[in-house]
Amino acid sequence: MSILGTSVTNVTATDADDPVYGNSAKLVYSILEGQPYFSIEPETAIIKTALPNMDREAKEEYLVVIQAKDMGGHSGGLSGTTTLTVTLTDVNDNPPKFAQSLYHFSVPEDVVLGTAIGRVKANDQDVGENAQSSYDIIDGDGTALFEITSDAQAQDGIIRLRKPLDFETKKSYTLKVEAANVHIDPRFSSRGPFKDTATVKIVVEDADEPPVFSSPTYLLEVHENAALNSVIGQVTARDPDITSSPIRFSIDRHTDLERQFNINADDGKITLATPLDRELSVWHNITIIATEIRNHSQISRVPVAIKVLDVNDNAPEFASEYEAFLCENGKPGQVNISMLLMMNMFVYNCLIFN
Repeated sequence: MSILGTSVTNVTATDADDPVYGNSAKLVYSILEGQPYFSIEPETAIIKTALPNMDREAKEEYLVVIQAKDMGGHSGGLSGTTTLTVTLTDVNDNPPKFAQSLYHFSVPEDVVLGTAIGRVKANDQDVGENAQSSYDIIDGDGTALFEITSDAQAQDGIIRLRKPLDFETKKSYTLKVEAANVHIDPRFSSRGPFKDTATVKIVVEDADEPPVFSSPTYLLEVHENAALNSVIGQVTARDPDITSSPIRFSIDRHTDLERQFNINADDGKITLATPLDRELSVWHNITIIATEIRNHSQISRVPVAIKVLDVNDNAPEFASEYEAFLCENGKPGQVNISMLLMMNMFVYNCLIFN
């Protein structure tokens, strides 16, 4: 892309004849091969471009045959030749172009976050840093769920998952991605824009998911005098898949070693299996398991906290036995002062001598 007349290099030929003897050593330079791309100054041997805007992407290397002829170039002069190899170096005069305008990818809904969904590539005819492009998602209904990063080695864009997918909520997404040159040469800005866009269609595939409880935790309350087999609460869960499977419930017995509770496998109702005593234990923490009947490997767990409520099932008790002394002639409602003094003296003596 150099302008017309840009200097490339110069060459020098030597003639062993005496330069002061006529024109025997007067050299004139010319190009035998290499037109119309290059020209040479006959006397200075400066080689210049003879065409403007030469394109490396069309032809990168040129062989130029140069002749030096003595006798001022006249007939009968002797000549010698040399071959010059001219290589065009790259400039950023080409924008990136996507290999295709539409990309299709499929991804299971249970794929791990950060997983690469697919790759897109914008080709650039330039080389080196002039071919480097950055990728971005500039539009679409999945901008919050997906991201694209640039692979500096392969010069392509990698689409990755940022947030979980749900086939039952949305089955496909459309993204508009852009590839833009990282290094822009302002001399060639008129040949831009140095970017390109493509559409990416992502189809979400259904995956067998475990049951989902209606709540992440459950808190139940039961009075300590509740009858055996009485229902103290219920948990619910569903299969989020379109082909919904029935759910069976069970108690993780590692969390209920004394088997104080049972659960109905079909409806999740929790019942009391053994009597409760709030004075012995106020809280019971168990774990409920939900299992798909059609696929026993699909299970979920949820913690259930059971609080035992108090009832009046204990009579009051005095801390110790008490003894009183009364005078036989005391009147109703009368406090026996002497007796109080005697008792106080007794306590005093105990304290002194003990």
